[in-house]
Amino acid sequence: MRQRPVLLLTTVLAVLLVACGGVLVADASTTKKIPQGVTIGGVDVGGMTPEAARTTATRELTDRLSRPVKVVHSEKEWNLTAKGAGIKVDIDEAVARAADLSDDGNAFVRVYRSVAGNEVRREFSPTSTYNRYAITRLLDRVEKGLHREPKSASVALENGELKMTKGQVGLRLKRERVADLVRTALLDPSAKHQISAYTAKIQPKESTAAVRKKYSTVLVASRSSFKLTLYKDMKVSKTYGISVGKAGNDTPAGQYTIGNKAENPAWHVPNSAWAGELAGTVVPPGPSNPIKARWLGIYDGVGIHGTSDDASIGTNASHGCLRMHVPDVIDLFPRVPVGTPIYIL
Repeated sequence: MRQRPVLLLTTVLAVLLVACGGVLVADASTTKKIPQGVTIGGVDVGGMTPEAARTTATRELTDRLSRPVKVVHSEKEWNLTAKGAGIKVDIDEAVARAADLSDDGNAFVRVYRSVAGNEVRREFSPTSTYNRYAITRLLDRVEKGLHREPKSASVALENGELKMTKGQVGLRLKRERVADLVRTALLDPSAKHQISAYTAKIQPKESTAAVRKKYSTVLVASRSSFKLTLYKDMKVSKTYGISVGKAGNDTPAGQYTIGNKAENPAWHVPNSAWAGELAGTVVPPGPSNPIKARWLGIYDGVGIHGTSDDASIGTNASHGCLRMHVPDVIDLFPRVPVGTPIYIL
């Protein structure tokens, strides 16, 4: 009777030994393969031997990384090929680390994982290298192709007429941002290989709007035609007849600004020989004051003013000032603020 328990125990042990042996045999075959759910650079290598994983990952990653990187802006395009970038991919370390997962846990855990089809879900990135000078050269080409210097707006006289040249906003490449995207495209097989050339605007020192405001009112005096033209918003608003300086007292040519204004001004007589005994004195408003009605100062005692000598308009008759009919200078006065540019031709 005592032999039965011994026999039963012996039988159970034998079965366990056989089962364990089966597990060990199964595990021996399982450890030769990478667990399900493992990827290398986005390539599924689950269930493969290390050799097969290396071959598969190398082939697919090479195909993905061999696509050229394109930097685009508007209709322009600049390419950098994998060969030009000197890309090299080393997946040996990633494969080795993926294969090491097959040793995780004991034999029973590994066999169960294999039989049940449980996934490990791990991603390993291969080691990629590139020639950084290739990126520098690419960005140099992009920059050369799209960089634009800003241009300030300007105003000039062309054939006696006021003309504006509009300003232009400049453009520069956001170099570091684009460089980061290019590097990512070269190293990450899943990254986009078409990259926008991000840019930033460069504002000119003088914008078109600023120059329009600055030159919203302009005066142009022509000594040869005895005309004073008033421009508003770069368009002719009104033209007046004037008298200019006579020989020896020429009205100075150049670009100036209206420095001051006055109604019924006193005359501050310049210290000039032609002024005679009045030189350096101040003549108050009245019949003896040649500056009639209004005064718009220009430069060094020269200005625009009304005159009682209407016959002098259209001639060289003044001592350098621009004379106008009294009704005309009264009409002009409120239209011209201090600081208005005036061109004397």
